[in-house]
Amino acid sequence: MSDAALPARTPEARGPQPVEIALLASVFVVAACGLVYELSAAALSSYLLGDSVLQFSTIIGTYLFAMGVGSWLSRYFERQLPAHFLRIELLVALIGGALPAILFLANAYVPGAFRLLLYGLVVVVGTLVGLEIPLVMRILKRNIVLKDLVSQVLTFDYLGALAVSVAFPLILVPQLGMIRTGLLFGVMNAAVAVWALWLFRHELRRAGAHAAACFLTLAALIGAFWGADHITTLAEDKFYQDHIVFSASSPYQRIVVTRGALGHRLFLNGNLQFAERDEYRYHEALVHPAMAAHGAPKKVAVLGGGDGMAVREVLKYPSVESVTLVELDPNMTQLFTTHETLAALNGHALSSPKVKVVNTDAFQWLQQDGDTFDVIVVDFPDPTNFAIGKLYTNSFYALLDRRLSASGYAVIQTTSPLVARKSYWTVATTIESVGLKATPYHAHVPSFGEWGYIIASRRPYRLPDALPGGMRFLTPATLPLMFDFPLDMVRVPTEVNRLSNQTLVTTYEQEWGKVMAH
Repeated sequence: MSDAALPARTPEARGPQPVEIALLASVFVVAACGLVYELSAAALSSYLLGDSVLQFSTIIGTYLFAMGVGSWLSRYFERQLPAHFLRIELLVALIGGALPAILFLANAYVPGAFRLLLYGLVVVVGTLVGLEIPLVMRILKRNIVLKDLVSQVLTFDYLGALAVSVAFPLILVPQLGMIRTGLLFGVMNAAVAVWALWLFRHELRRAGAHAAACFLTLAALIGAFWGADHITTLAEDKFYQDHIVFSASSPYQRIVVTRGALGHRLFLNGNLQFAERDEYRYHEALVHPAMAAHGAPKKVAVLGGGDGMAVREVLKYPSVESVTLVELDPNMTQLFTTHETLAALNGHALSSPKVKVVNTDAFQWLQQDGDTFDVIVVDFPDPTNFAIGKLYTNSFYALLDRRLSASGYAVIQTTSPLVARKSYWTVATTIESVGLKATPYHAHVPSFGEWGYIIASRRPYRLPDALPGGMRFLTPATLPLMFDFPLDMVRVPTEVNRLSNQTLVTTYEQEWGKVMAH
């Protein structure tokens, strides 16, 4: 049936009709689903490819372009508009709903094709979503004058987008995970198709075939939703190789803990954070050069390090009276406090009465007026994106300086001076730009390779004469060797990393990208 099959009636002559109400409600759902698919693709690309600003920008730009293509293609749909709308809804439901699952599996099994598949799916889903609203508007045009039609459709479209933009990071991903969230909204898209099947049952040709397609689509999506844990396990077992003992999605990251022949390993968004077999090397090197040099630190802050390993090392000093652990993700601190096996790895440090856990953004926490500390241990992930990169800027180090006692030391984990040489020395330059002295050193951690740290202080750094008992890696005799840099790691000229440019993130991506490419 053509657009003109039903006579137009003026809105003054009647109230809202059931078909119009149903279709406008469908616009709300369609907009919500479309945004979920867009956010899922962008979030997954930032998890797996790094540099969240770049990934979000390119994914959203590609998605919007594809929507424009879909809107342009809608002009070629002239007859049987409800049937076309129904078919498009089912395609969007299947492809968009399965998008997170497909990308997770692709990253595990065909990582070389991940980027091509990512953008291919974004183009396909974006094009289909771009077809939806023009078709709905043309169906509604039968009975609503243009000015009311545009205002009503856009209102419901924007309301759907608003609802999802709030729910996606705060409710959907934390409660359902990325895969189930995509499948749930795929089911909602398919439900819109069923709704359209009922509303236009008298207009549709081959209604039985449409009904069968709706049933099969819903069955596939609901089955996948029910088996989402198996899909996730299938992908992550392949990606991480070792047996997964814990996995969860928080509003901030994907947390995975594995156990294999070499012990437990922690991954955040697919990036290794520690391996049980050699984490003691990393954490002893991170904590003790600053703590032992201070002499008798009483008040210590640990920024990041929600696994509690750095806190474990800090508590080896009898002089310590309080440790403030500032960790953004409460899931991390809860996991490493209550999970029996994982809490044992940090010696149940987070349960110590000396430890106070603050779950907040470290940048915001430093901005508040508060106590100064004798030692501040900064144990953030590497600057793979701008959200983390802000924690390596001169603005951050200026705030750190305010919370450091006059004779205090801050120590910052600072990526590899061998693999990411320019990135490493960028941090040193940035620390010095706020008036602090930067004392660089490095250690070999087999799981990571040659790894770097920098001590920031107002007074010159002096090597300690003694270390606490229980060391497995450091000794007073070998400690000075960590401060000696061979020729392939010596300082190179670098810029200051500022909030306004975040050159460190770009440099880091370039340097580590070359390694990953080989």
